Amino acid sequence: MMNYTFEICANSAESCVAAQQGGAHRVELCASMPEGGTTPSWGEIKLARKLIDIRLHVIIRPRGGDFLYSPLEVDIMEEDIRMAREAGADGVVFGCLTPDGELDMPVMQRLMKAAEGMSVTFHRAFDYVAHPDEVLEQLVELGVDRILTSGQQPSAPQGAELLAQLVKQAAGRIIIMPGCGVNESNIAELARKTGASEFHFSARENRESRMQLRNPALSMGGAVQIDEYSHPVTTPERVRRTIESLTVL
Repeated sequence: MMNYTFEICANSAESCVAAQQGGAHRVELCASMPEGGTTPSWGEIKLARKLIDIRLHVIIRPRGGDFLYSPLEVDIMEEDIRMAREAGADGVVFGCLTPDGELDMPVMQRLMKAAEGMSVTFHRAFDYVAHPDEVLEQLVELGVDRILTSGQQPSAPQGAELLAQLVKQAAGRIIIMPGCGVNESNIAELARKTGASEFHFSARENRESRMQLRNPALSMGGAVQIDEYSHPVTTPERVRRTIESLTVL
């Protein structure tokens, strides 16, 4: 029977604790999930490290949007890698591209050097590259440990065909970790179709705000409208259900 590894995309220290309670092996700690995840604060990383014993990885992403970074943003990413290390993170998660959707090798080499000794995941910037097979080989050469990808589709189940090809091409040299849209209803079928052994999911549920006084006319995001009186958080029960839906087979 295959040994599976489960990583939770955690949006807070609280979600990290829930991930551990539910049986996850690792968390990827992020802020700003509606933007796809940005670097969390020093305090969030420190508290997460204090509260959990499982492996803690931290996303290094200075903003939402694309993965083409300015020199100043690269400086920030390098500093954030140092911060994550000092805060006790086991690994970091990043990805940098050129305008043509190729791997930005000089920047990647610089950040890999900053992350030396830590586990490195290349995140879903991979889903925006022009030639995934070529980029996979470059990431192996760089010494990256794993690739988080939805198979260049809106969700991992939709990208299962490419994911299976990538797992076969990787041949154990680098881990292909399906993520995005993975849940208790599809993880077993995704494992069967792709042959992947690591999976990334959030297992979040919405928690209603305790605020009694509300002003529906206002939005702190301005033109960006989100429900400010509901907060998604990972729950141990949903983590456990998702893991069990695969491992009990």
